Amino acid sequence: MAELSTIARPYAVAAYKLGKEQKALPVWSEMLAFAAAVAVDAQIKSLIDNPKLDASEVETTFIKVCGEHLNEQGQNLIKILVEYGRLSLLPAIAEAFEALKAQDEGTLDATIIAAAKITATQTKDLVKRLEAKFGKKIEATVSVDPDIIGGIKIIVGDTVIDASVQGQLQNLAYTLTA
Repeated sequence: MAELSTIARPYAVAAYKLGKEQKALPVWSEMLAFAAAVAVDAQIKSLIDNPKLDASEVETTFIKVCGEHLNEQGQNLIKILVEYGRLSLLPAIAEAFEALKAQDEGTLDATIIAAAKITATQTKDLVKRLEAKFGKKIEATVSVDPDIIGGIKIIVGDTVIDASVQGQLQNLAYTLTA
């Protein structure tokens, strides 16, 4: 079976193209994020998965729950997803949409994991260095994980920069056993 992201991508691309064409990317971003949050709600999930309900009931209920968070085009997307039994793909569609938006805007998401809390100045300096390295604007989220013992670990897309003590110890252990 195909990956969820593979099935979700065409819907995300269509929403992205429409949003870009209408200069409404932030609106689409909000709509998809809200609809994705609704789709993962336990009660709504049981509604979506209920074989006793027909598509029109699922569609009407979902659109009613989303209320004013969906414009007419957002409602049309929901109708199409319900028609093809793909409403549960909304979180993957929203994620793919955000990736397309970030790529177009020239931004990358970075996760910075530090052994101890780092200051705002250190974070700002690190983001500047990452922007210089990747040539794009960096949106960073910082978290603390004492398990890395010391140092820092940075994840930008598929790139991992591991300057943590834990990572160095793992490399050393691998080298010694090889």
